[in-house]
Amino acid sequence: MPADLSFSLKQARRMALAAQGFSGRQAPALIKAAHLNRMIERLGVLQIDSVNAVVRSHYLPLFSRLGHYSPLLLEQAAWSQGRRRSLFEYWGHEASLLPLALYPLMRWRMARAQQGQGIYSQMARFGREQQATIRRVLQTVEQQGALGAGSLSTRAERAGPWWDWSDEKHALEWLFAAGLVTVAGRRGFERLYDLPERVIPSDILQTSVTEAQAQRGLLLHSATALGVGTEKDLRDYFRLDPADSRSRLAELVEDGQLRVCQVQGWKQPAYCLPDPKVPRNVPASALLSPFDSLVWERSRTERLFDFRYRLEIYTPQDKRVYGYYVLPFLYNERIAARVDLRAERANGRLAVHAVHEEESGLDDEGMQALAQNLLQMAGWLGLEQVQLNCQRPSADRLRAAMLDRGGL
Repeated sequence: MPADLSFSLKQARRMALAAQGFSGRQAPALIKAAHLNRMIERLGVLQIDSVNAVVRSHYLPLFSRLGHYSPLLLEQAAWSQGRRRSLFEYWGHEASLLPLALYPLMRWRMARAQQGQGIYSQMARFGREQQATIRRVLQTVEQQGALGAGSLSTRAERAGPWWDWSDEKHALEWLFAAGLVTVAGRRGFERLYDLPERVIPSDILQTSVTEAQAQRGLLLHSATALGVGTEKDLRDYFRLDPADSRSRLAELVEDGQLRVCQVQGWKQPAYCLPDPKVPRNVPASALLSPFDSLVWERSRTERLFDFRYRLEIYTPQDKRVYGYYVLPFLYNERIAARVDLRAERANGRLAVHAVHEEESGLDDEGMQALAQNLLQMAGWLGLEQVQLNCQRPSADRLRAAMLDRGGL
């Protein structure tokens, strides 16, 4: 499929940033549920992660794009009952929150999971060998309603990591992957499972699409959310298999729903919507979650931003290059710095343990923007101050910018 459209790398960056909800425009003074839902519909997925060094990851992408909002709005959208609920949990891009409209597009994945496909081999084996336990756990959920794995466990000793789960926890996770239970809510960070018909609106449950239609829909959503991307970029967004992705992409191109294009410096062909919009500039600045959909596919991040990013949470401390929980800083259409942050809630402060500028660095306006973002984040988290614990030269410039804003 020859490319009939080409973009410079700068154009591709702007397309990607705009598609991901970074406009640079002033956000509304009061963020309402409708603003949140529109942004999540645009992104299609918020990755959930348990690390709470700053705040749990699914809260951060919305702050990066909308600024100060009430986390309660996201919690209501994700785990409340009734009309305020607009999201569901499933394996989208890893564990994720997704708009309810995408539920029918995940049914094929649930059906495959029931057959032991597309899930961890240990879970697939459990599904084959422990159907009696699975049926018992499902019956308990049917009878008792929303409950967590802790209330089901027959083990006396404390559970360890995932490979040391109780049989009941394994059963619930298998049922969840298979779509036979869903997440009704959370108690702390523990999932509470219930039957889909007691959580998901009936009109959505009754919507039926074929496997091919669902996969095409997910790839179209990926293309919309990414602006422009290679087959691997589009596939990775919702974790599709290569064989499925390539067939469906060819169908979308043949049908005129996607166009093949070329991006300067990219070795692989790319894809975009039929009538792509290229902004003149995207003046946004933002601190990004390590699990933000703008940067989660590391090879794409390198191609787009010339920014090599690796998570070092599980790297021994003496071998870390940048820090434990490092947030990329987006500024002036570049990822211009990395900031190692920690929310020290007991002390009421946002601690900056390290600031690393990229090779092109931050100019004075960029450093002012970083200071502003840190102060805004501290305020959003309910922390009284930002504390700089970094001795690097970049921190001296940041300290001066913070003082200019009365933030230290």
